[in-house]
Amino acid sequence: MLILYQILIQPFEKSDMTNGRKGVVLLNMGGPDTLEDVRPFLFNLFCDRDIIRLGPAFLQRPLAWLIARRRAPKSKANYAKIGGGSPLKAITLQQANALQKVLATEGDYLVTVAMRYWPPFADEAIRTLLRHEVDRITLLPLYPHYSRATTGSSLRNFSRHLEKLAPELPVTVIPAWPAQASYILALAENIKKGLAACGDPQTTIVYSAHSLPVSFIREGDPYVDHVKETIEAVEKAVGRKGRLCYQSRSGPVEWLSPSTQETLDRLADEGCRTVLMVPISFVSDHIETLYEIDILFKERASRSGMTLHTCAALNTHPTFIRALGELVLQAPDGRTASNPVP
Repeated sequence: MLILYQILIQPFEKSDMTNGRKGVVLLNMGGPDTLEDVRPFLFNLFCDRDIIRLGPAFLQRPLAWLIARRRAPKSKANYAKIGGGSPLKAITLQQANALQKVLATEGDYLVTVAMRYWPPFADEAIRTLLRHEVDRITLLPLYPHYSRATTGSSLRNFSRHLEKLAPELPVTVIPAWPAQASYILALAENIKKGLAACGDPQTTIVYSAHSLPVSFIREGDPYVDHVKETIEAVEKAVGRKGRLCYQSRSGPVEWLSPSTQETLDRLADEGCRTVLMVPISFVSDHIETLYEIDILFKERASRSGMTLHTCAALNTHPTFIRALGELVLQAPDGRTASNPVP
């Protein structure tokens, strides 16, 4: 599409990028606000062919409806255990507010939020920016590690709406930031605090990332390389090694391995007693941290005779918000970021 080409390839004149109000959009997945939202949220999720292709395109929506209907009861039960809904929208809005305060000292910025699968959606974010007469937009996905299923899907969705609402509006994209200095520092700060709270010098650090189908990686998705780049930088800052594993896999296809469950079982067999789990691919608390890690994995570790501690999510950590500000301010001026969406 034309707008996707503009976002990813076409350079813009420097004069267009330096005057007037600048818009920043934080892109995120979204989550159901209430238990009643779970089923329609799942439907939106499974309608996305960037995540999963449910047969030919004309079958995507009816099959997504069936899957959402089947999975909704279990998902509702899980969300009920973390307060009855996802905190992701509230946290992302807090991050946007904190980022706007950081950017206020550097110019006239308006920061808003666009979720992929639950409001506020991309069209709402674009209309908000247009009402405030921004003259360019910077898109900042809250996914440090690029994947077509996360950043790629969000960018394509945003470009479709932008093509309809503001096809001439210049856009800068920050497609990935796995080793951004302040982001790494924020992670290292939280890990050091987590290790201190464990009180066990033999604590094993486990980096748990969201899983992907192996086929994505074979087709060129850089996600795993980006995750490993982050871990390498963090381990230099912390001075300790850890283990990488993957959570949240589902369905019959081959997923990235080892799984987090398999890693915990292996550690128990090796005599490990204390684990600090770092949700390495997540920058905000949501169902994967609050339910999978804090409930499921803690229970699994306990049954194996281990104590599992969770490293704090970044959320509105001041160093992390500084990282977001640096990403916006250091994005190439006058042209889009160089990394194309695969």
